[in-house]
Amino acid sequence: QVQLVESGGGLVQTGGSLRLSCAASGRSFSRYAMGWFRQAPGKEREFVASISSRGGSTNYADSVKGRFTISRDNAKNTVYLQMNSLKPEDTAGYYCAADLSGRPRTVLGAYDYWGQGTQVTVSS
Repeated sequence: QVQLVESGGGLVQTGGSLRLSCAASGRSFSRYAMGWFRQAPGKEREFVASISSRGGSTNYADSVKGRFTISRDNAKNTVYLQMNSLKPEDTAGYYCAADLSGRPRTVLGAYDYWGQGTQVTVSS
């Protein structure tokens, strides 16, 4: 079992930055790929970014490329999402997830464990 706890969400103005963190329990964190997804009200949950188990490979949704950066610290069992140049359309609940395959997949159904989410609101 893996438990994931997100933090770092909040209210920010357009153009601002936030860094989300996701702390994982358990000893096998370095075996899992990690992903960030988001869900806006009335919309489906969508892929944002993912990173391989050792951090050597990443994927991003087109909508966040060049603005968001995913990273991980396996010594701290934590994955991060640095979000810059935020836009109102980035407003959503952000969820981290763990994928036992170790590969940075982009499909929601590939992920085995999920956190409870943290809210990001970008004001215009």
